[in-house]
Amino acid sequence: MQVYHNPRCGKSRNCLAYLEQNKIEFETIKYLEQPPTKDQIIDLLKMLDMSPLNLVRKKEKIWIENYKNQALTDDNIITAMVNNPILIERPIIIKYGKASIARDIESIQKIA
Repeated sequence: MQVYHNPRCGKSRNCLAYLEQNKIEFETIKYLEQPPTKDQIIDLLKMLDMSPLNLVRKKEKIWIENYKNQALTDDNIITAMVNNPILIERPIIIKYGKASIARDIESIQKIA
């Protein structure tokens, strides 16, 4: 299992704590330090079965100031996430080719 993690995010920290408490092995990917490539984001979107816009944190200042209310293609949105990984919703857990945005226990349990 892999976890796309932002240590400054409470939901992300809670996800790791749940996995640790339940002795579930995982690899932590600090995606702000190791930003995903365009291909990796495309793969994530496929595993999540969602559009690029649904993976964006729309309340982030970078999004509001630079992208909100713009006519963006999916490719533009993916490029924005590559260039500004803070825009990627978190945490994301991946296991056996499936992924979930793990903001609550139920989402974690679906994958873990």
